[in-house]
Amino acid sequence: MAPFPPGAFVAASSSLPSTAPRPAVRDAFIAADVGGTHVRIGLVEATGDTARPVRVLEYRKYACAAYPGLAEIVEEFLAALPGRRVDAGAIASAGYALGDGTVITANLPWPISLERIRTRLGFRDFRLVNDFEAVAHAAAQVDASEVLRLTGPDAAAPGPMLIVGPGTGLGAAVRIPTAHGPVVLATEAGQAALTTGHAGEQALLRELQRGRSHVPIEHALSGPGLLNLYRAVCALQSVPPVHTAPGAVTAAAIAGDDAPARAALDAFCGLLGSTIGDMALLYGAHGGIYLAGGILPQIRDYLMGSDFVARFLDKAPMREALERIPVNLVEHGQLGVIGAASWYLDRLD
Repeated sequence: MAPFPPGAFVAASSSLPSTAPRPAVRDAFIAADVGGTHVRIGLVEATGDTARPVRVLEYRKYACAAYPGLAEIVEEFLAALPGRRVDAGAIASAGYALGDGTVITANLPWPISLERIRTRLGFRDFRLVNDFEAVAHAAAQVDASEVLRLTGPDAAAPGPMLIVGPGTGLGAAVRIPTAHGPVVLATEAGQAALTTGHAGEQALLRELQRGRSHVPIEHALSGPGLLNLYRAVCALQSVPPVHTAPGAVTAAAIAGDDAPARAALDAFCGLLGSTIGDMALLYGAHGGIYLAGGILPQIRDYLMGSDFVARFLDKAPMREALERIPVNLVEHGQLGVIGAASWYLDRLD
């Protein structure tokens, strides 16, 4: 398979039982990565290769806001596959997947009900998994040519692997090797409380706390979170905000001629490094860390020149342990689709 083209891991998975025969692994099926901004869908098939078990035959990206629901997006994708009968697949969705096939999420523009979509499409087998759990299944298939090393050695020690992604929200999952194959721990890390020991960021945090009893990590470390940081910086500097979208803040910061935007992106990178370091210690991520998500590829050069690595390592006596963990930036691209497909195939065994 070709390297992932340039371009979200947080809750328990679920599937709906089906009385119809399971599709043979040789049959093509769909795999979808559903985020708050985009839906990525692939027509995929199994390869029989344990190192690269999935081949993407067709791939398209859709803007969530342009459609009334997920079913309409899937229908449009299927309509573009003339001559193919597809009646099985998996959805990797942001949010907390419940056993009844619905999703608890604050980041999707419309609700998801797996049963309603399955019935509308006439699928015989349709399943749901958390998006970052899916990406965790795909991360092991990424090779050195597909990542940018931010810090750490070339090779990781055996142990749990952490996958984190700031996008519309912030997702995280842990891939744990066992004697019987890997186990993926889905988390709600993005909803944990944001903390900082940095004086300037403490002032930002107090500003973010206005009118709130809880400031989750993703309220700062996500696309919308960057906009929140920018508005907080403007409030502290007593200047009116001029940007209304995360991309505009990013562009202004990279251009270097907008001090509030640059301060916001600096805070974003520093908080991200500190938070990832905390997560590495919490989850014992000796097996390496992969950073994905829609916003990071847009700021990769800025991130490399920021305080990200210094803040990641700034954990007093645990610095030496963190220095031994490779931290890689991976382009999201088809990663969620491939992860959803790999997860699905694992459950057909």
